[in-house]
Amino acid sequence: MNYPELDRNKLKIRPLADRINKVNIETDHVALDAVPRPFTEKATVILGTLFERMKKAREANSSIMVTFGAHAIKNGLAPVLIDLMERGWISHLATNGAGIIHDWEFAYQGKSSENVKKYLHEGQFGIWHETGFFINLAIVVGAYEGLGYGEAVGALIENEGLNIPSETILMNCVANDINNNPGKAAAAIDLLQTIRTSDLSAGFLSVPHPYKKYSAQAAAFRLKIGFTGHPMFGHDIIYNHPMNHGAAIGRCAETDYLRFAHMVSNLENGVYLSIGSAVMSPMVFEKSLSMAQNLKLQESQHIGNHYMLVSDLAESQWNWAKDGEPPMDNPAYYLRYCKTFSRMGGQMDYLCADNRDLLLHLSQGLPG
Repeated sequence: MNYPELDRNKLKIRPLADRINKVNIETDHVALDAVPRPFTEKATVILGTLFERMKKAREANSSIMVTFGAHAIKNGLAPVLIDLMERGWISHLATNGAGIIHDWEFAYQGKSSENVKKYLHEGQFGIWHETGFFINLAIVVGAYEGLGYGEAVGALIENEGLNIPSETILMNCVANDINNNPGKAAAAIDLLQTIRTSDLSAGFLSVPHPYKKYSAQAAAFRLKIGFTGHPMFGHDIIYNHPMNHGAAIGRCAETDYLRFAHMVSNLENGVYLSIGSAVMSPMVFEKSLSMAQNLKLQESQHIGNHYMLVSDLAESQWNWAKDGEPPMDNPAYYLRYCKTFSRMGGQMDYLCADNRDLLLHLSQGLPG
């Protein structure tokens, strides 16, 4: 059946500079010496447990993973994440597609966060040239280079540009790799198509990022710390741009999923923080842990002494640590991020907190 498809090439795509933004990273970022709101006595106890587990994890060279929703970036917290990375308190970061985008927009233009209601009614929400063009291009190039989703965008920001191979190099890659490395050959074909469609010249494509000091992705790339992106197709504004290439998205996202899972396999005696991510973090984590556990059990090992701190704004009316999983007729059962992590073994604590306060307490409470 030949079902009709919408033609993105007919969209009226406006320059990103035309967009009104709600957040300016220079004035709205969270400073390292900002004062967080005090925690309750219960939350302070949980924070103390987190500190001790992170210290032990670092001593054991176990994973310290921080997975967060896009609002951690949108709220200007990248400098706090960068500080924790630079001081060796994070070994892996992960976010969704929107987190990748906000981080890139801040680095590129110093502003992000559009008025969804206004631009949706104008038929303009998410239909901005530079965001769609450069992020998608970075992913197509990254897929050819064997990079992950977050790594590809981080490299674009940190290097302030992309290396565009010649058509000859790409065609030679296809001819040489089609039998021994067909995935590489396919990625080369994708990039070749993109280059021809967009009329790109071979060589270094300069893309200045004057605010890259605010980019967590760029810092992770510079520090050689994993920063993985876990998108869902159609969820992010870059899918509105004709430059979007599903195969490249899939290659880079698959790479990041397997890198994430590898870090989970090193989680024995480690720490996993899930901050403001109601769906992506628990879903990706549980599949990754299942694979990691499968491999560990084959080696007569088991991941069971890990610590998980789940934090969000919603109040939890259920004591997960004491009472286990609630019955299905209790609304707490459908609090996905708590339910999922309560099943993952190890120790789980739930902390009701603003991501700004939690990350500031973490940055200011851990030793240098």
